Amino acid sequence: MGAITLTKETFHGQIQTGVTLVDFWAPWCGPCKIQLPIVEELANELKGEATLAKVNVDDETELASQFGIRSIPTLLLFKDGKLADTMVGVNQKHILKEKITNLTKQ
Repeated sequence: MGAITLTKETFHGQIQTGVTLVDFWAPWCGPCKIQLPIVEELANELKGEATLAKVNVDDETELASQFGIRSIPTLLLFKDGKLADTMVGVNQKHILKEKITNLTKQ
């Protein structure tokens, strides 16, 4: 299944409960092409623990603007609707997994 695609219509409903990592990306972005497969892999590994999602900034300019996304990839980590962490640039799998796991235990 992998990461789910969020839109402005589905975004807020999705982040309200549990832990959600959102990858803001674009198809033309080189570093995004490195980050996205990591996010997809983690989505499968953490199924049931956390939700991993992606937002295409070209399609969802309102969402990108709302969260002040200036560089991509930008990863936002939410817990029960509240922003818990912001990561800009490519993040390694083990770092993301650790942050998500730590947040699910809180």
